[in-house]
Amino acid sequence: MDDLEEFRLIFFQECQELLQSLEESLSAVESGNYDNDTVNAAFRAIHSIKGGAGAFGFDGMISFCHSFESVLDQVRNNRIELDMNMIKLCLRSKDIVADLVEGAQSGNLDLANIGTDVLAELAYTLEHNRAPAAGVVSASSSGGASENPAPVPAASAPQAVVETPVSETFADDEPQERDVIITFKPEADLIRAAIEPMKLIESLYELGCLNVDVISEDIPELEEFRADQCYLTWKFTLYTASEMDDIEDIFFFAKEYADIEYQDLRPEPQEKSEQSHDTSAQTMAAPTASGTPDVKTEATPAVQTATNGTGTGTVTGTVTGTGRIEQKAPAENAAATKAPITLRVDLQRIDRLVNMVGETVITQSVLAQQASTLSPEQHGGLLHAIESLSRQTRELQESVMSIRAQPVKNVFSRMNRLVRELSMSLNKEVKLVIIGENTEVDTTVIEELSDPLVHMIRNSMDHGMEPADERETLGKPREGTIKLSAEHRSGRIIITIRDDGRGINREKVLKIAKSKGLVAEEANPTVEEIENMIFLPGFSTADVVSSVSGRGVGMDVVRRNIQALGGRVFITSTPGRGTIFTMALPLTLAVLDGMVIRVGTENYIIPITSIIEASRIESHQLSLLPNGTRVINMRGQYIRMINMGNALNIELTNEAPQVIIVETEGYGQVGLLVDDLIGQQQIVIKSLETNYSRVEGISGATILGDGKVALILDTDAVAAMNLGSASYNGNQSLEDIKPIKQEKTA
Repeated sequence: MDDLEEFRLIFFQECQELLQSLEESLSAVESGNYDNDTVNAAFRAIHSIKGGAGAFGFDGMISFCHSFESVLDQVRNNRIELDMNMIKLCLRSKDIVADLVEGAQSGNLDLANIGTDVLAELAYTLEHNRAPAAGVVSASSSGGASENPAPVPAASAPQAVVETPVSETFADDEPQERDVIITFKPEADLIRAAIEPMKLIESLYELGCLNVDVISEDIPELEEFRADQCYLTWKFTLYTASEMDDIEDIFFFAKEYADIEYQDLRPEPQEKSEQSHDTSAQTMAAPTASGTPDVKTEATPAVQTATNGTGTGTVTGTVTGTGRIEQKAPAENAAATKAPITLRVDLQRIDRLVNMVGETVITQSVLAQQASTLSPEQHGGLLHAIESLSRQTRELQESVMSIRAQPVKNVFSRMNRLVRELSMSLNKEVKLVIIGENTEVDTTVIEELSDPLVHMIRNSMDHGMEPADERETLGKPREGTIKLSAEHRSGRIIITIRDDGRGINREKVLKIAKSKGLVAEEANPTVEEIENMIFLPGFSTADVVSSVSGRGVGMDVVRRNIQALGGRVFITSTPGRGTIFTMALPLTLAVLDGMVIRVGTENYIIPITSIIEASRIESHQLSLLPNGTRVINMRGQYIRMINMGNALNIELTNEAPQVIIVETEGYGQVGLLVDDLIGQQQIVIKSLETNYSRVEGISGATILGDGKVALILDTDAVAAMNLGSASYNGNQSLEDIKPIKQEKTA
C-alpha cells in the first residue's frame, strides 16, 4: 500500500466517525435535546469532511459539503430558523454526504445525479433564509442551484484582505470576533502526504477576513530543490467570529506534518461597543454572486514582526477599529482542554493479540493444574509465583478485551436513517428512540449486529406499525414509537426492539404456517410457539412481496445470525399494544469465567455469570408435577429442574447430585442437576461451529488445564430443549432423549 492509499484509507475511516458524530448531533436536534454546541458539532463534522475531501480532489463531495456547511453556518448564527423542515433537510443532506463518501471509497465517482434535489433545496434555503416545504423546489426548477456548484476559489494573492460587513460583525447576538494569528510551518513531506496548502488557505478565507504572509527563506538552491517537498512557511492573520475548534479543524489532516502555532488575540470587552460604532477605518467587501470575494486593498495596514526559525517576516493586518489589543497566552488552560491521544490499529492486529492472550491463559491454566499437586512446604515460592502469574494474566486479559470493546451506538446510529426512509416509503409516521447506546460490547459482536437489527426494525415498521390515520382511529398517537435499547445483564448484552404497533395476529400466523406446511394441520401450539413461528424459514405474513418484506427470509436470518454468535432471540407480543424482540448476546467471543462441572465422567463449562447459586440436594427435596417436570422449592420459589444426565445422554453417578441454579433470558430460573462442581476457571472460547459443526445446547469449547477439551453449555438452549418449545431449533427435544438407566433422584 503506497502512502497516498494509506492516507485515503485514514480519510474514509475519519469520515465514518464524523458521519456518526453528525448523525448523533442531528438526531439530538430532531428530538429537541440540543444547544449551540450540538449545532456547532454538526457544522464541524461536515466541515472536516469537506476539508479532507479537498485533499484528495473529490470535487462532487466538496461542492455538496460546502452548500450543506453554509446552511449549517447560517443556522448556528441564528440567520435560519431550525424548524422541522430544516431538520429534515439536514438529515437528508447527511444521507447524501454518506452516499458520496461511500461512492468515493468504492471508486464509483459517477455521482453527478446524487443529491441534486437536496442541493437545490440547500440553495433555496440559503437564498430565502428558510428551508422549503415539501414540493416547493426541485433540482430542475431551481434557478439558483446547479448540480455542480462552483467550489470556493483558492486565494490568488497572499496579501489580499477579505472583510465581512461591519453591521454583521458586532451584532449583539453574534459571537465575539477577534484576530487569530496562525503560524504554519510544514515539514518537508507535506506534499507527499497529499495535503495542498492552497486548500487550507481557501478554507481559512471562508471563516472571515484573512491576511496571508509567505516566508520563503528556507527554499534551497536549485540543485538541492526537490519538487515533492515543501519549503515555505505561512503566517495567517484571520479576523473571525469562528471558534478555535473550527480553525483547528481546517488543519486536522495537516497537523501531523507541520508545526502549527495559534495566537488568539481577543479584544477587551469594553472595546466591543466602541468598535461597533466606529466604522471609519473599516473596508467592507461582500462576496459576489459567484462566491469570489471582492478584494479591497486600501485598508490601513498594521505591521507586526514575528520571528520564525531561520528568518524574520512580516504579518500584514487590517485596522478594524480603535483601542488596544491584548494578547491571550496560547497555552492558557491547555491541560484542561487537551484531547485524549488515540492510536489507530488494524483490527487484525488486535485479534492476533487477543489470540496470544488466550494461549497465555491456557498455558497459565496448565501451570496451575500441574502445580496443584505440589507441596506448599517444598514449593512455596513456585506456587506463589504461579498465583501472581494468574492474577497478572487476568489483568492482561481484561485490558486487551477493553481495547476490543466498543459502544453499540456505532450500529444503533445507523438505524435512524433506516426508520426515516421506511417512514417515507411506507407512508407511516414513526420515530426511533435509542436507549443505552453507550453500552460496550466486543467489536466482533458489533460487526454482526447490523443485519439482525435491520431485519427486526423492518419487520416492526412494515408489519407492526399502523398507518397514522389507523392509529388515530384506535386512540393511539399518530406517530408510532420504536424503542431500541441495550444493557448489560448477567454477563450478557441484552438488546430489545419494542414497538407500540398492532402486535402479532396469532390466528393469521398459525393459518399461514399450516398453509405453507410449516406446522401440521392437527397441531395445537401454545401462544409462545405461535409467536416464534415468524422465525421459521420461508414464513411471511405479507400479502404482497415488496422492497421491504414479503419473501420470508428476514427473521430466519435474524435467528441464524444471532445463534451463530452464541446468542438467543425471544419474542413477546400483546395484540393491539405492540411487540418486543429481545436478543441476548455474549459480551465477548474470546475469554470468559466459567464453572467446571462433572456429568458422569465428562467435564463441562457453565458461564459463571449465568450461575445464581449451587448446593447439594437429596432426592426427597424434588417434587414431580403431573406433566413429569421436576421442581425444587428454593426459599418459597419453585424452580424447574433439568437432569443434565438425561440432557447429555450421560448417566449421573452421584447419589446426592449438585443443583446449579442458572438465570436464562427466555425461561427464567432453572436448576441443572450435575454430579459435581470442579471449580471456577478462566477459559478461552473456541468456536465449535468453525472447527467442527453446530451442536444444539453447546455454545463453544475450551481447553482445560489438563489439556482435555471441555464443552461450554448454552443454558438458554438447554432450557429450550427441555421444554421442546418452538424457539429451540434442534432435531429433538429433551423429552425424546431417554436416560441410560432410571434416574437416582426419582
